[in-house]
This record gives sequence, structure tokens and C-alpha cells, in this order.
Amino acid sequence: MGRPVAKLFNAEALAAELGAPFIGDGSVLITSVASLGVATPGDLTFFSDPKHRQAALSSTASVMIVREADAHAVAGVRIIHPAPHTAFARALDLLFPAPAHVATVSDRAQVAASAQVTGARVDAFSSVGHNSIVGAGTAIHGQVFVGDDVVIGENCVLHPGVRILAGVRVGHRCIIHAGAVLGADGFGFQPTRDGWHKVAQVGTVVVGNDVEIGANTTIDRGAIEDTVIGNGVKIDNLVQIAHNVQIGDHTAIAGCTGIAGSSTIGARCMIGGAAMIIGHLSICDDVIVSGGTLIATSITEPGRYTGVFPTTTHRDWTKIAGRLRRLIKLPVR
Repeated sequence: MGRPVAKLFNAEALAAELGAPFIGDGSVLITSVASLGVATPGDLTFFSDPKHRQAALSSTASVMIVREADAHAVAGVRIIHPAPHTAFARALDLLFPAPAHVATVSDRAQVAASAQVTGARVDAFSSVGHNSIVGAGTAIHGQVFVGDDVVIGENCVLHPGVRILAGVRVGHRCIIHAGAVLGADGFGFQPTRDGWHKVAQVGTVVVGNDVEIGANTTIDRGAIEDTVIGNGVKIDNLVQIAHNVQIGDHTAIAGCTGIAGSSTIGARCMIGGAAMIIGHLSICDDVIVSGGTLIATSITEPGRYTGVFPTTTHRDWTKIAGRLRRLIKLPVR
């Protein structure tokens, strides 16, 4: 048995919500969800990857979301959709609806008298600073800090331990996960005879609508111009975004990526995990960066870019490294 659902649907009702036709007994009740390989009666699952075809053929799931071409090859009730994984994701939203947020401010929260939080929820041990605005329907969970002059849009969720520092602006329907910090000082220091002189970071962070920011991600405020995160951007956990970075709409960035200051990333890009992007360069729209890649120059053409040497044995690696060193000594022809 898979993960029990929070809200029951039968196959016909779910198919209607997805705007998809179905084959089989529409009265079959969906009581749980599971991945294809472990699904059993009562479960909803999906089949989209051809390499999992054998698992689909032998599955006993009650309801399966499939492409039309596969509909007659599998058993049980079939909901037909051209993008089964996408349809399954939408089904999860229906089967596991987000809990409604009650607009209330805990008596153990601190909200400045000049702050506006009408229609929002603020849980215990959270604080909202002077002249800040929190939109209706937004939920601020426990131990969240919202500084002065912050604007947070409607229907956002700030999970425990989030820090939104002074002057940051967050759009509507954003989700910010635990421990994320928006608006800390960028890494700005000027060398002098006596050491390092800190350069005041007087910009802020501007986050668009429908953005999701992962746990323990940090987005630094701009030095003078703002750090800007476009609409629909998805950022994983443990991502560092330095001052003055600009990220275009609907770009996705996987965990442990580091983006140095004043770089610009276009729209609809996909940045793989642990990628490194040095400062003051630009990446055009529709670029895919493989995980672990170092981007050291600007990218002006859409496409996939990879800069990772495949793993090999230590012995082979030392041989390769030695040969690379010897290449430097070879005459250029």
C-alpha cells in the first residue's frame, strides 16, 4: 500500500479534474498513491518512462495515468494524458490539498504597530518589523524574522526559521523553506593598506511571483542595484546567490549551486546541482548547465553545456593528470 491520501477521489472524478478521459470503472476509489514499481490495489500511479514498461505491465495499481499509446497495454483503470508525470503532479495537489491558513497573529509573535498583516497568519516566536506589509492569505510559521520595510505578497508560505531582512520585496504565491535567508549583505570588501574595508550593501532583493526557495538557501542584497529573482523561478536547497545577480523567469537551480556577484542568468534555464557560475558574466535564455559544471565565460547560445570530467579510478586519474601537465610542454603547431 502506498501513501494514504488526504482527500478521497474516485477515478472518474479525478479524471474530470485533470480534464482527461479514462478507461475502466470510474467508481474505483483512490485511497493512496505509490510509485510504479511498488503500487498495489487502491493506489494511483503513473507510467511515462519506456524503461519502466515491464513494471507497468505487471502493476496491480487500481488507477494508472498513461499516454494514449499505452492505455490498452496495462490493467486497471487508465486515465489518459499526454504528459502522465505532469498529470500525476496535479493529482497530488488534489489528493493532498494544502491546509487552510487561519488568519491569526499569535500572542507570542511580535508585530510592529506600523506593520500591516491583515488577513495573514503569524505564528509564535515570529516577528514582523516596522512598516512591513504581509499580504492576505500568507502564512508565517514559527521563528520567522521579517525585518523593517519588507513587502511580502499574498498567499505566500514562510516556513520556520526563514529570515527576510530589511527592505526585501517578495511577490505573490511564493514558498520559502526553512532556514533560507534573503537580504543578507553581499560579499563586498575593498582592499586597503590596513586590511579590508567593508563596502556598504545598499541594494535589496526583489523576488517575483510564484517563486520557490529551498531550505538554507541564501540570496544576498545588491551592492547598489538590486538582486532580482524573476517570476516562477525554482531554487533548491543550499544555493548561494550573490549580490546583484539577476535570474530570469522560470529558471530552475538545483542544490549546492553557487552564483557569484553581478552575473545574469536568462529565462527558462536549468542549472544542475553543484554548478559554479563566476561573477560578472551572462547566460542567455534556454540554457541547460550540467551538474558540477564551472561556467567561467558568458554563454550566448541556447543549449546544453557540460564541464565535468567523468569519474575514474584514482590510478587512472593520476595518469591523466600527468599527461595533461605534459601537454603544456608540447610545441604549438
